[in-house]
Amino acid sequence: MISVEEALGRIFDLVGPVGTETVPLAEAAGRILAKTVTATRDQPPFPASAMDGYALRGVEADPEAQFKVIGEAKAGERFTGKVGAGQTVRIFTGAPVPEGADRVIIQEDVDLRGSLITLHRDLSPGANIRPAGNDFRVGDTVTAPRRLSPRDVALIASMNVPQVTVARKPDIALIATGDELVMPGEEPGPDQIIASNSFGLKAMLEAEGATVRLLPIARDNADSLRFVLGLAASADLVVTIGGASVGDHDLVGPVAAELGMEQAFYKVAMRPGKPLMAGKLGDAAMIGLPGNPVSAMVCGTVFILPALRVMLGLPAAPVTPQTATLTADLASNGPRQHYMRAVLDEAGIAAMDRQDSALLSVLATANALIVRPPNDPERAKGEIVEYLPL
Repeated sequence: MISVEEALGRIFDLVGPVGTETVPLAEAAGRILAKTVTATRDQPPFPASAMDGYALRGVEADPEAQFKVIGEAKAGERFTGKVGAGQTVRIFTGAPVPEGADRVIIQEDVDLRGSLITLHRDLSPGANIRPAGNDFRVGDTVTAPRRLSPRDVALIASMNVPQVTVARKPDIALIATGDELVMPGEEPGPDQIIASNSFGLKAMLEAEGATVRLLPIARDNADSLRFVLGLAASADLVVTIGGASVGDHDLVGPVAAELGMEQAFYKVAMRPGKPLMAGKLGDAAMIGLPGNPVSAMVCGTVFILPALRVMLGLPAAPVTPQTATLTADLASNGPRQHYMRAVLDEAGIAAMDRQDSALLSVLATANALIVRPPNDPERAKGEIVEYLPL
């Protein structure tokens, strides 16, 4: 067995960026920006009023001074004349400040009678003008790589950039294996169960930015597994679930080897998830996950998500652990790294009572995985531990 760190390093060696594509900005949220975006204009492109009020020459803004209103400026329609001595222009938020004016008096500080305004004795401070380029200027950038948030998309739109270059969504083929499995909605036989792992993994990987195909269940015979693996031939990453151990019906390793897979490792010193396998099958990376539901989802979190991020052009890095205070004691850990289902709340974090890797109901209740290093000693309530958020 190899360590989690070594296994992840070998998986990183199997994957790389899958390429880019150009998409309309309206479809870019959540995608990984692959090419830095450069602003093509200043924002704002002109000095703009920050308030509704009156634009005038600041040197004349004395308490109780009077000005004649000579026009109006609003967003999208500037006043084309020039503000002279004793003159003002009614202006609204976002409108270009007219030539000759360098201060906006807010409308609450003014009395208007006909076409004359009188300033109040106590005036609010500040010019109330946003300078040209106050937000950004031509040449400013949104740098890649990054996952585009709604805020990023709004910024890029204001830079007058209608489309962006993003990482192509990696094509991941998911293959559940086993005679015991039927799809949700089918009628299971007396000795069968419902396939669940592939649905959880599909949701996890699509949320991270992949295109995921659920292939037919591969039955426990070599012909069925060969056929389904053939359907995955065009994928960037092939993920099998179950059948990766060494039992009489665990055929993923031998059949993949027969098809030319170059194995990078088999078995990892972790729980749950020990019977993990990875390698290269043609141009695709291949990861064989354990069949137990919790094992598959934990390995998906620890190994497949970081690999997917590399395929999207992001740096190779493990999922970053966080820390929390234990609210209950923990017994000592054994020789394998343990990912314990746990509940995190405002008081701290506590491992759940049942840690069986077949219990999806426990995983669904958990919102964190406490990470226990190999041979970690007993931990008392109040100590700090590392965890991965779920």
